[in-house]
Amino acid sequence: MMGRWRPLTAVCLGTFMLLVDVNIVTVALPDMARDLDVSFGGLQWVMNVYALALASLLMGAGAVADRIGRRRLYLIGTAVFALASLACALAGNPELLIIARAVQGSGAAAMFATTVALVNSSYQGRDRSVALGVWAAVSGAASGIGPILGGLITEQAGWRWIFLVNLPVSAVAIAMTLRSVHDSRDTSARPVDLPGVALFAVAAAALTYGLTRGAEDGWTDAVTMGAFAAAVAALAAFAVVQLRSAHPLLDVELLRQRAFVGVLIASLTLSGAAFASLLLTSLWLQTVLDLSAMAAGLVILPLPAAVFITSLLGGRLLHRVPARWAIGIGLALIGIGGLAQTALDADSHWTVLLPGLVITGIGAGLAMPAVTGAALAAVPAERGGMASGTVNALRQLGYALTVAVLGAVFHATSTDTPTHPGFAAGLDAVYSTAASIALAGAAAVIVMTRLRRTPAAPTGLIARVDESGATILAAAREPI
Repeated sequence: MMGRWRPLTAVCLGTFMLLVDVNIVTVALPDMARDLDVSFGGLQWVMNVYALALASLLMGAGAVADRIGRRRLYLIGTAVFALASLACALAGNPELLIIARAVQGSGAAAMFATTVALVNSSYQGRDRSVALGVWAAVSGAASGIGPILGGLITEQAGWRWIFLVNLPVSAVAIAMTLRSVHDSRDTSARPVDLPGVALFAVAAAALTYGLTRGAEDGWTDAVTMGAFAAAVAALAAFAVVQLRSAHPLLDVELLRQRAFVGVLIASLTLSGAAFASLLLTSLWLQTVLDLSAMAAGLVILPLPAAVFITSLLGGRLLHRVPARWAIGIGLALIGIGGLAQTALDADSHWTVLLPGLVITGIGAGLAMPAVTGAALAAVPAERGGMASGTVNALRQLGYALTVAVLGAVFHATSTDTPTHPGFAAGLDAVYSTAASIALAGAAAVIVMTRLRRTPAAPTGLIARVDESGATILAAAREPI
């Protein structure tokens, strides 16, 4: 019996690890800052460069996997991820840590682009439905448990161990994959759009750099303005390449579908509005309230716990609710949760954050499972793989960009030292901004997204194979 589930275990180990590392550093940042003398801008890059690399390479990695083999790319990605984790742990200065985090995100992109396809090729029938359900549950738990794991490891062993623990997990995942997972590929797969991948990465990196630098050095600084100009130029070139390419990363014609654009806006705002403020929340908890890393992780825990519970219950209780309403209401709740946290002032205790964290978690738990399914329903079936890859990439990109935006807001509104009221005022502005982003996404998806009805799968999950042979997993809802 156990042997039957070894392929699933191998894939879920990698999935859990790569998603945990999106925000496992959240509560370890103060220790990193003291040890490596990292500036606030540097801390932002430690957080968002991982998500930025993951977002930039995710769509291209799927095409590479189809051509060279999905197991092969998963193994390569896991090895790169492990080596980069070791480099993160050994980093002696902020620059090396940031570079290592970028490489780590690149390995994560190779892993994430192949996980569902490997599960799909390893199982059939009812076993496949069970396996995909387990994969989805692991993904949901991993996305939110990072801060508590980071706090536990940092307090007990030091911040470098949040990266070192990836080494034995990676070794086990690689060994199990070699023994139990069969390779699969698509010999007729489309060529990889390398210019598109490169231009998308340049545009995303330049925009994030401009936002981060502008907050510290001024918005009229020559380098800041140059970064924004480079982002615009790269984005324009990306659009031209996509229009002319026979095998684009993103079919620009899909942007004529209002429903699909609405889902893309929701994807771009979702993770950032819900989770990007945790960086600054953690700094407040540890530098102002003098909580330990573990205690800070426990304060944040209600958010991921609410995400996990709501995701599990939502698929059953909201089975017949249109996806646009699940996403829209979820984003609206994230906005309300952000506004609830603006009650913070200079004398506040950490308990003031709890209602907002729970409301935000409930909103994220409603919206996250529905986004991919909504994207699939908004485009022709033969573009399902492209739609899913784009949505996942934009979720990670939105997180990276929102970390930079919220850092700029905090920098502009908090002028005092961390022991003064200015920190609380800056946090209130951050929470208000995150709430505004979420509410804008909610309005966009409700107004723009009107999706056709499709029959619901009895398991609550549907698996669809796209034109390249990769399997797409989505929440199954009757009216989506």
